[in-house]
Formats: sequence, structure tokens, C-alpha cells
Amino acid sequence: MKIEICYNSGMGKIDEIKEEIGWLKVMFGIFTAVDISLLGWLVQNYDKTSTLNTLVSFIIIFSLSLGIIIVNKSAYKKMRQLRDL
Repeated sequence: MKIEICYNSGMGKIDEIKEEIGWLKVMFGIFTAVDISLLGWLVQNYDKTSTLNTLVSFIIIFSLSLGIIIVNKSAYKKMRQLRDL
């Protein structure tokens, strides 16, 4: 008689995907809040800031916006995986 012991993390595939979606929601919220805050700051202080600060702000806003799109697509991909299980 052969006894096999399977060490599982105790978390099923559905729970694992739900946890990943939860973290993606947190990242989405943080990226969105920082993106909107920086955009608001830039609009209010556009004439007071140096060209370098304005350029760096635009680069950061673009990067955060791209991050929001990537996180959003990743979350939808995880939701499709959850639906297909």
C-alpha cells in the first residue's frame, strides 16, 4: 500500500484568483488616486512650476495611466479565468 501526502497551500484555485483580483483592485485604487492627485496638482500649478517639473509630471502621469490600463486588463483576465473554472 502506497501512501502519498500532498502538501497543498490550502487555497483552491478559485480562492487564489480571488486573492489576486483583490490585490489588483488595491493597485488600481492607488494608481488612480496618485494619478488624479498629480494631474490636479499640475493643473493648479502649471504656471508656477519649472519646465523640468512639468515634463517629469507628464511622464509620471503617462506612466501611471499606462499602469492603470495594464492592471485593469489583468484584472479582467483574472475574472475571465474565474468564470471559466
